[in-house]
Amino acid sequence: MARNTARPVVRLKSTAGTGVTYVTRKNRLNDPDRLVLRKYDPAAGKHVLFREER
Repeated sequence: MARNTARPVVRLKSTAGTGVTYVTRKNRLNDPDRLVLRKYDPAAGKHVLFREER
C-alpha cells in the first residue's frame, strides 16, 4: 500500500546551528507553509526552534 502524498516526511533542523535534526510528518493540506516547532536540542541542552528544511 502506497503512502499518502498529503502527509510527506519532513526534516526539522535546529536553528541553534548544532546540526541536530528531527524527522516527522506533516499534513500538507492544513499546513502548506514551512513547519516550525519548538523542540529539545540535546547538543545545545535546551529547547530551540526547529524549522522545516527542503
